[in-house]
Amino acid sequence: MNHPFKISRRDTDSYREVLSVEIDGGIGEAAPAKYYGETVHTVKEFIEKLTPLLDRNLDQVQDVMDKIETRYDGNYAAKSAIDMALHDRLCKKIGIPLYNMWGLNPQKTPYTSFTIGLDEPKVMAEKALQAVDYPILKVKLGTPNDIQILQALRNVTDKPIYVDANTAWTPKEAVDNINQLMDYGVELIEQPTNSDDIDGLRYVRKHSPLPIIADESVKRASDIPTLVGAVDGINIKLVKCGGLLEAIRMIHVARAHGLLVMIGCMIESSLGITAAAHLTPLVDYADLDGNLLISNDPYSGVAINKGKLVLPTRSGIGITTNERNNI
Repeated sequence: MNHPFKISRRDTDSYREVLSVEIDGGIGEAAPAKYYGETVHTVKEFIEKLTPLLDRNLDQVQDVMDKIETRYDGNYAAKSAIDMALHDRLCKKIGIPLYNMWGLNPQKTPYTSFTIGLDEPKVMAEKALQAVDYPILKVKLGTPNDIQILQALRNVTDKPIYVDANTAWTPKEAVDNINQLMDYGVELIEQPTNSDDIDGLRYVRKHSPLPIIADESVKRASDIPTLVGAVDGINIKLVKCGGLLEAIRMIHVARAHGLLVMIGCMIESSLGITAAAHLTPLVDYADLDGNLLISNDPYSGVAINKGKLVLPTRSGIGITTNERNNI
């Protein structure tokens, strides 16, 4: 990590472990989270166990992933790496960038937010100053110092702010905090309450003047109908849902229910971030900065021009290797 990184429900991270997988020239990445029951060790074991299932036409990505999904529950970060590698392989074989597979316009990518992890208010303000190239800040909250943090940030920047509480507040605390945060130019609130407390989210949304975005409460498309009326939008992450196929399914289900859509990430290299970025012409918000928070990214891919995501034109996911950082 460039800086120690902390959120409300997890201790400070100084590094994160990810795992890449290659399938017949296609490459994918898993950035597992213990919160969802996965580690690099479980991902490695799962992928090794899958080898006998990769015995059919790899061009038929849906069939391959259906076979894996039918055989094994969970393990979504591992499945995401397989899904990603198969898509990368197929698009390289055809000779097109990933976004062309879905007929998307690469010019319609949104601006990405840049995340400020929890720390002392003064330190978070210093980090905000360092994010001079990014027009939107995503600020982690969920401490007794939340208002002081926003005050410190507003002393140094007038940029739009997304707030992510990572399940830290009770429903009543969330409503009280949101009403105070209104004075600081906050534009949306992500996952204010416990992930299982859908009634709590519904209460918050009813009393919130700001949009409420579910993250930890929504993993896959089947979770979305339960959240209708309880939130204004959802945050999709490839490693949380199981890959690009499920992410597209989630986007369509969310749109059918009139929900906003954000594409988010874990701490990942440019491999995982670029794969997710290919979907961003379909969404309202992007929070794809995990690769910007690390010092030894093995890859280069999606670029950022004054905060706007710029998709690579190379075939497949479109990443190249940074030899100096490749491990």
